[in-house]
Amino acid sequence: MNRKMQWLRNQLLSLDLQGMIVSNPVNIRYLTNIRAEGTLLVTRKENIFITDGRYIEDVHNTLTLFDEIVVYDARGLSQDDYENFFMFCENVGFEENYVTYAKYKEYMHRYKINNLVETENMLEKQRMIKDEDEIENIKKACEITDKCFEYIVNYIKPGMTEKQIAREIDDYYYKYAEGTSFDTIVASGENSSKPHAIPTNRKIQNVDIITIDMGCKVNGYCSDMTRTFFVGKVPEYVKPVYELVLKNQEQVLNDLRENSNTKQIAKMVDNDFRLHNYDLIHALGHGVGLDIHEAPVLGVYSENTLKENMVVTNEPGIYIAGQFGVRIEDTVLINKGSCEALTKSPKKYIIIK
Repeated sequence: MNRKMQWLRNQLLSLDLQGMIVSNPVNIRYLTNIRAEGTLLVTRKENIFITDGRYIEDVHNTLTLFDEIVVYDARGLSQDDYENFFMFCENVGFEENYVTYAKYKEYMHRYKINNLVETENMLEKQRMIKDEDEIENIKKACEITDKCFEYIVNYIKPGMTEKQIAREIDDYYYKYAEGTSFDTIVASGENSSKPHAIPTNRKIQNVDIITIDMGCKVNGYCSDMTRTFFVGKVPEYVKPVYELVLKNQEQVLNDLRENSNTKQIAKMVDNDFRLHNYDLIHALGHGVGLDIHEAPVLGVYSENTLKENMVVTNEPGIYIAGQFGVRIEDTVLINKGSCEALTKSPKKYIIIK
């Protein structure tokens, strides 16, 4: 049995759960590498994946004998089959933060389970700590992201639109990786004051500010990087804001390590921003893995303790409505006594001539 599935079985045993229904496709992929639609059942005797007949071949090509997962075509199962899966199971876990109430009732009816038990994000918490293969995939995604940024900085010219630049980034990622890990953000001029701006037909000016937030996937694992840079020159009124964001971003890199308190780090940034009459209006960072936004959250309202081999973002930003915004972000690997920025693109006043 693969290591992750064995870990899950051990956890269920310690929680007095005789089985579990895993329905979140990201958690299924984490445990089994299966990407097809379906439901993973951990029963007393075996691990079962129920899927649509269209995906049977793909699932069999993904799994090995070592995985010890039995695959069923849902079309061939009767109601009696479903009821037998969890026979003699008093308590069966489920993903309460993913399953709707309607799906909960469906599970109770279909499997005839005595007691469905919340698992309190057990799998999401486990996913916070990355293994060697996961870290390697994220590093590769970050390397491609750095190369894409180097490419796009040389590609951008005045007169191009935000949409045009975003499409070029997306095309790069689909050529050299699995694709984007989220919708690419290209925000120029006054649009850069919107943290989650959607690319528009606004054209790049001869003197301009551009924020690009982008990432790709390698074997399902994400990268995430933001850079704010300039066309022509750096306006004098932007420099104090840029320097403040960069100073805090670099200080956070010095503070992130195993056993660091994320709330304290975020508060230090927020306090420094407030001293200059700005606010940290979004979280300082978040976990990165199979999802672009995973636990833990690094923010002033969320207290977490970092552990070795967590991968998080460090992304302070300041936004002045209707004028401009500055955000600088890296994907970061947490080590025992320090951290490593996995995205390594330059940060200090990048200027396109």
